[in-house]
Amino acid sequence: MFAAADSPALVAQVIQLAVAPVFLLAGVGAFLNVCASRLARIVDRARGIEARVLETRGEEHDRALGELRILDRRMALVSRAIFLSVLSAVLTCAVVVLLFAGGLTGAHVGTAIALLFIASMVSLAFGFALFLVETRLGSRAVRIRPAILQHEADDATGD
Repeated sequence: MFAAADSPALVAQVIQLAVAPVFLLAGVGAFLNVCASRLARIVDRARGIEARVLETRGEEHDRALGELRILDRRMALVSRAIFLSVLSAVLTCAVVVLLFAGGLTGAHVGTAIALLFIASMVSLAFGFALFLVETRLGSRAVRIRPAILQHEADDATGD
């Protein structure tokens, strides 16, 4: 059964087939790094606003609480994007394993490889979509109040 594994040409061919999914893993890793950095920044911002929610009253309290709710939603979206991206990476690893197992043993695993790769791409696509939703939510949430935009500083010179 493992006699085919003795052929260096066959092993080289299997390695060549496995290279593309490995590059995909590198890309997923880079995306995970971006997501983790974004999540860390959102968490840091939320921690800063939590203190303001407890210290303020009235309109400022309501504004801080609203921002905290948006940050909570953004954290959930990025966390889901991370989950789906990691799932995609795990499925891609399974594709690489099956490529080697099938190539070296002669087992017929083509359908399983195709289904795992499709599942990996679907998972990654949904992860990207959630990341897109989060970035849109984040950019919409950054609004400067009109009172601040129209504010004019007092003349400190006393003229």
